[in-house]
Order: sequence, then structure tokens, then C-alpha cells
Amino acid sequence: MIEPLTRLPDGTIKQVNPFTGTKVWTLPGRAARPLGIARPDPKPLDPAEHERHCAFCWGRMIETTPEIARVVRDGSSWREVRGLVAEQLHDTVPELRLFPNLFEILSYDYWHLAHGYEPTPESLAHRTAYLSTPAGRAHVTALARIRMRSRGAAGAEAEPLDEDDLEREAVGLFAGNHQVVVSRRHFVDGATNDAQNAGAGTLTPEEHWQYTRFTIAGVRDLYRSNPHARYVSAFQNWLRPAGASFDHLHKQLVAIDEPGVDLERETERVRAEPDLFARWGPEYAETQGLVVARTPTAMAFAGIGHQYPSLVVYTSNTSCRPWELSDDEVRDFSDLVHACHAATGADVPTNEEWHHGPPSLDLPVPLRVVLKWRVSTLAGFEGGTKIYVNTIDPWAVRERTVSRLRQLAADGLVSDRLDIP
Repeated sequence: MIEPLTRLPDGTIKQVNPFTGTKVWTLPGRAARPLGIARPDPKPLDPAEHERHCAFCWGRMIETTPEIARVVRDGSSWREVRGLVAEQLHDTVPELRLFPNLFEILSYDYWHLAHGYEPTPESLAHRTAYLSTPAGRAHVTALARIRMRSRGAAGAEAEPLDEDDLEREAVGLFAGNHQVVVSRRHFVDGATNDAQNAGAGTLTPEEHWQYTRFTIAGVRDLYRSNPHARYVSAFQNWLRPAGASFDHLHKQLVAIDEPGVDLERETERVRAEPDLFARWGPEYAETQGLVVARTPTAMAFAGIGHQYPSLVVYTSNTSCRPWELSDDEVRDFSDLVHACHAATGADVPTNEEWHHGPPSLDLPVPLRVVLKWRVSTLAGFEGGTKIYVNTIDPWAVRERTVSRLRQLAADGLVSDRLDIP
């Protein structure tokens, strides 16, 4: 195996990702530059637009597809609510919402025609109940027109919408295999201008834990409801430079019918080297002085060999799928992911990529997250050579993060379960 980290005499650091083989060069002298988006002229928020800043805001719930589930807060307790019809959407304030993506990557028709996939009885019952009310029928009709127009389909402007068109579109609006998990806030509580976005790190550790639990449950349910799903990709794009449609905190869950290139490669290697992830993940990070923080069952450290400067969080339990982890293990994992976001800052565009072993894979693969700082733009050199140039090496990522985490811990803004070096 090639050594993952090599420092050359001039200070250049060459990285090789120990799992994917991705090659990254970090050139000296650029690690101290600012990372976040420059906002020279923040605009004041209009009070009339409170909770209505984008289609993911809970004041505009009628603009998203019918809700699969929500999490609401009653004082210090949290509970999940399912099966709401349109007239009930504003009966409670959702801290988290789960709904199908209006413009999914793989459509219901893809799954139905390629694999014979059918909606679950729960999805069918929800669709029937939703369409039985005037507000629900109007909501689904409006969304059906949007989807039909996006495809250039005939009949999108017809009054009234043809019943067959409505029925066809409604199936996918309730049984989509590309789903969105949305947090309540667009801006932090008490925000006065549009530079005060509510990112993952601005949540409390408790709120982030609920966000993580809800996401894991969504991944589990996609596997259970679609037997043809070989992998469920979970990810979070934060801010438009990182690919987000809205600067509103949300994750996406996408069922796909193949495992993906990285998992295929990792599977081959884990069969030959069962301790692959432990050896070249937390253990190697420890030997290289890259550890950022620990909890009893998880570790965060600076990543090696990623296209962008990265932080990585691993669970130590490699024998369980994510939804089989205990509450304490999920909390340990969530607290570290939250801390990494808080230390990164809400003004830095990021991609949060989740990796896990699917139910069909009986190998020791841990739940892990890679948090990538989108602070550079890939160009012709990277495209032509597949060697990526990072401005910040793993040790600099670690130092930046640990320094900030110590401040956040002193202010009580991250979990007190963290062990920060």
C-alpha cells in the first residue's frame, strides 16, 4: 500500500486516499487564507417574510410534496407525526420534515418500469386520504402541473387537469425514492439580516441529534419500502456554491439500484482486509496527529486524500447498520458531526457525505461522514490528471478545527461529551 501522507522537502504534501486511491497535492503557504463566503452587504430581513424565505420554510409547506413524516417538539420531548393531510399541516410547528423531492434523480416511473416497484400500503393509504380533502387535491394538482411542465408534457395547463394525469403524477408525489429531510429554521433565531443562515452547526447538540436520528430512520425506511434499492445515498449540500438549491438546511436521501463505484472498491478491499477501515481510518489518524475530537464510540479527524479539505467522523461499531446503532452511539456520532460543522462555520459551503454498509453487505463497514469544505474550484489540471490540488493540508485542517472547537466548548455551544485534544 502507498503511504497515504508524504511531505516533500519544499513543504508540498502528497496525499493518497487509503480507500479510493484519490491523489491530492497540498502546496505550501496557502493554508491561512479565509474560507467563508464574503458577504460585503448583508440585506435586512423583511419581517413580513418570516418563515417564508424559500420553498423549504415551514410557512410555505404547500410548495413541497406531501409530507411523509415530521418531528415536533413538546417542551423537552420530541415525537414523530405521520399521515397528515393538507388541512393539518399548520396544526403543529415541524422541527424536521421528510417529504419526496419534487424533482427526483430516479423517478417512480424508473423504479416501476425497470424493477416492478410498487408503492407501499402506507403510501397508498396516505395518498387516498390526502386526495380526499379539497386542500389536498388542490395541492397535488398544482404539483402535478409543475412536474408535467418540467417534462414538457401535454395537458399541464388544462382546466381541470385530466384525472389520468393527476393519478399518474400523484403516485410519484407520495412514493418517491428521493426524499428530503428539512430543518425548521432558514435563519438563526433572532436574525436581522440575510447573512445569518441557520446551518447544522448553529443547531443545539440535542437538535442535531434529532436531525441525525430522523435521517437514519429515513434511510432505513427507503431500504424497507424498496427491495430493489441496493444503496441509499445520504448527503447534505450546504449553500449554493456546494450545490444546494436553497440556502436552507436539509439532507437528501436517494435510493439507487447499484452500490456505486466507491462501495464496490471498498467491498473488495474489506473482504481481503477486514480491519481496513479501523487501520486506515481512526488508527492511522491517531498515528499522524490528525484527531480532532472523540466521544465514547466515535472519532473525528482530518481527512486524507479528498478533493477538498475535509473532516471525517467514524463510528467505532462496524457490526451494525446505521439504524441498528444504539441511541448512545447515534448521539456520539451526531455530536461529533455537529461539532465539525460548528467549527467549520455556517458561512463555509460544505458537502456532507454519508457512507455505510447496505443491508445486503455482511462486512465490517462503519457509518462515517466526510465533511468537505468547498473552498476551491476544480479546474483543467484536476480534470486532466485526476490529481487534486488542495489549499489546506490535513494537519492545518486539524489545527483550525481544534482551535475553534476549544472556543466553542468553552462557550457551551458543542456537546460536553466531546474529548478535544
